Amino acid sequence: AIDEYKPLDATTNPSLILAAAQMPAYQELVDDAVAYGKKLGGSEEEQIKNACDKLFVLFGAEILKRIPGRVSTEVDARLSFDKEGMIQRARRLIDLYKEAGIGKDRILIKLSSTWEGIQAGKVLEAEYGIHCNMTLLFSFAQAVACAEAGVTLISPFVGRILDWYVANGDKKSYEPSEDPGVKSVTKIYNYYKKFGYKTIVMGASFRNTGEIKALTGCDYLTISPKLLAELSKEYVKLTPTLSVKEAQACELEKLHLDEKAFRWHHNEDQMAVEKLSDGIRKFAADALKLERMLK
Repeated sequence: AIDEYKPLDATTNPSLILAAAQMPAYQELVDDAVAYGKKLGGSEEEQIKNACDKLFVLFGAEILKRIPGRVSTEVDARLSFDKEGMIQRARRLIDLYKEAGIGKDRILIKLSSTWEGIQAGKVLEAEYGIHCNMTLLFSFAQAVACAEAGVTLISPFVGRILDWYVANGDKKSYEPSEDPGVKSVTKIYNYYKKFGYKTIVMGASFRNTGEIKALTGCDYLTISPKLLAELSKEYVKLTPTLSVKEAQACELEKLHLDEKAFRWHHNEDQMAVEKLSDGIRKFAADALKLERMLK
């Protein structure tokens, strides 16, 4: 799919890696990762952890042969509330890429957008020059805290927000411009541009091409091969719905969020609280499945 659509960047996550690791085409990478884990030795648990990290990096390295930009590699979701643990794991992944001859400029480390994850991102960016991609981002509070932390990129989710509203409300379908996920990313984009934050807004998790088209003009979008295929069959001229100029004219007030304010604002958004915890649980479950497979 990467060869066909030639994206600038690409992203991985535990669920995508788990699916790919079960495909015969990638068996060699799995074997290499297992061999690496065994070579480093230690307890069985340590060997599996090392093999997992190596597998993520091997997939990342394969992807980097096919794209000009950066690949995103995710830190274990089970560390989502452990700031120091995330920092250590991120540095370990960067070291593994370095061993493979790949510099940190081509990597984005994906961290859950918990308070601890955002603070880990702040340290990784400021002290180690490691670029971070804040994922599982559903609330405006998360976006504000990420901007204040000075991370490289955020991945605000669109489709998963829509899923929640469809599951929990009376309305079962939305026009793209009224889609709650689209509205969420639009507000975040406008806020970042109005107040001059350098953090890249990369809309993610799309359910249909309508959502993608409604965010034309966003800094980056991360799109699945299935939706890229649908878009490639369309011949319509897209006009940007998001622009820096319009964002700067928006009525938005600047927020400063310390930990207490962040937790309160985020907690006020039921959808975001539920989707963040659900996302962490699902990624953690897939990480466990991957470990069992390697074991």
